[in-house]
Amino acid sequence: MQFTAEMIAGLLGGTVVGDKNVTVSTVSSIDGGKSGSLAYLTNPKYEQYIYTTEASIVLVDNSFEPKGDIAATLIKVENVGQCVLNLLEMYNATRPRKSGISKLASISESAAIGDDCYIGDFTVVEQGAKVGKDVQIYPQCYIGDNVTIGDGTKIYPGVKIYEGCVVGSNCILHAGAVIGADGFGFAPKEDGTFAKIPQLGNVIIEDNVEIGANTCVDRAKTDSTIIRQGVKLDNLIQIGHNVEIGANTVMSAQVGIAGTSKVGRNCFVAGQVGIADHVTIGNEVKIGSKSGIDKSVGDGEIRFGYPALPGMQYHRSFAVFRQLPDMSVKLRELDKRITKLEE
Repeated sequence: MQFTAEMIAGLLGGTVVGDKNVTVSTVSSIDGGKSGSLAYLTNPKYEQYIYTTEASIVLVDNSFEPKGDIAATLIKVENVGQCVLNLLEMYNATRPRKSGISKLASISESAAIGDDCYIGDFTVVEQGAKVGKDVQIYPQCYIGDNVTIGDGTKIYPGVKIYEGCVVGSNCILHAGAVIGADGFGFAPKEDGTFAKIPQLGNVIIEDNVEIGANTCVDRAKTDSTIIRQGVKLDNLIQIGHNVEIGANTVMSAQVGIAGTSKVGRNCFVAGQVGIADHVTIGNEVKIGSKSGIDKSVGDGEIRFGYPALPGMQYHRSFAVFRQLPDMSVKLRELDKRITKLEE
């Protein structure tokens, strides 16, 4: 679909500066804009591109004042970031929605499938499973025995949900995610081998959760591994058995959380963070990338480094240990001078 600058300004409550009849059919970045696209300026360091972009329309804040000639039509709005989000949501809503149940899908007679669902080729839905209405399950997924999936959830290709697990409403599970595989539990035996500890619990994922591609959430040994509502997990994350993640916590790629640890609500965990077993992380905690957490952390704290230190302590320490190579050279020189003086 094509939209004129005048139409977009009307939708966003903005003001057109330039040709109100110019049209766009897609969205682009300001440095990669092409004719027929709408770009946006949200970061002042990209202002240089507004004078050279080929985009037909650029969204800017009301306060923006150009320092040179601009070929594109401008739409001035109150909050560019929020307006871009609104436009992307509207554009996404216009994309065609898949529908119908493939004849190549295998669905147990005892499974309950809600209205207006899409189930793709070679997906398997086992006995006793309950799938809510408006659910989309793409090809080659596995929905195990007695799994429950809430309304409006989207499950992309290759997702595997093991028996007894619960997925809430309006969730998104990206390709290759595995929900409910056995937790990593083994008991050493006298002969040096290991006995497998049965993992008898499940995984509960509450509403409005998004789980990235190839992320794994292990089932509990007993009770449940719990992902609370609004949690956002990036790709390639490992959540161990009996872990609980609080509401609206966000984790970047390659985070690993060992069994039975608890993470509070509204936390931000950067990439490649490792959290040891039986650790409790409070609410609204921020953890920097590649940090190692081996002790519990209180509400609102900030951690950096390995082993992780409180934010300001880490920065003070970093100011010292970044100079260690030079300090080592000076120390050797001083040692030689002291040796000569003693002689």
